[in-house]
Amino acid sequence: MTQRVQPGFRSSKGAQFLDPVVLSRIDNLELLARTVVDGFLHGLHRSPHLGLSLDFAEHRAYMPGDDIRRMDWRLFARTDRFFIKLFEAETSADFMVLLDVSRSMSFGTHHVSKLDYARYLAACLSFFSQKQRDRVGLATFDHEVVKYIPPSTRHLELILYALDQAEPGRPGDLTAPLRKIGENLSHRGIVLLISDFYEGPDVVLEACKHLRYRGHELIVFHVLDPAEMDFPFEDASSFRDLESGQMIPVVPDDLAEEYRTLVRDHTAELESRFTAAQIDYAVLNTAKPLDFALFQYMSSRERLSRVR
Repeated sequence: MTQRVQPGFRSSKGAQFLDPVVLSRIDNLELLARTVVDGFLHGLHRSPHLGLSLDFAEHRAYMPGDDIRRMDWRLFARTDRFFIKLFEAETSADFMVLLDVSRSMSFGTHHVSKLDYARYLAACLSFFSQKQRDRVGLATFDHEVVKYIPPSTRHLELILYALDQAEPGRPGDLTAPLRKIGENLSHRGIVLLISDFYEGPDVVLEACKHLRYRGHELIVFHVLDPAEMDFPFEDASSFRDLESGQMIPVVPDDLAEEYRTLVRDHTAELESRFTAAQIDYAVLNTAKPLDFALFQYMSSRERLSRVR
């Protein structure tokens, strides 16, 4: 099977800083996370704290593009200078990333594998949550828990190191490790689950219920390679099941459309079931920049903050 290099995606000027191909050239996850998060938040033209609570934190000088509704007019009257009010998170929260490192996450048809993309995402959102003064934690898993770092305000460096060292190698399973992780999480918080979900919807939802029933707010990111979504192969080939290692002969002309239908049905069923369970769910294409994933998380975070 021939692997093809996919061209980098550009959604707008400056999107190159969120392009996974560009990010793959940065070999320091902390630098990567800082670059992505700071650039993304600057692009929003607002403080990362705005919208998450009504607790005043500090002032900063007004900059073009700031929301004038945040202007402190009383301070302007005293100083004749424009200042913006900044706000901080309503309360500190536990933010826990659950990262699938099973063998299938090693798949990739361009510069970035599914695990690489998931690593970038986990690093960025952990860094973002740390800026929000949250307690951040990480668990990596395949058919069992591989690495567990409990939520803490002091664990970001440990998390980034663990993400850097994470390697896919063994077959995966959702039920046993998610049950074990749920038992270890003593405080309710926000749990971000990142996986390629190589199991049926019934199994996936059954595995997730242990977290949901314990009161955690669950956000799910379904990471897929573009070839898994579009199946662009044309020549007859043997494909290896990354989980079992089994070789499967395939004639693309006969199965391509059937495969695409199965993938669409699988993701649609997951979306329907997660939505019914009040769990935020998004499919992420590893060839696309991280903009969508970051917006999705921030939207979920803001909604959860209002609920809390």
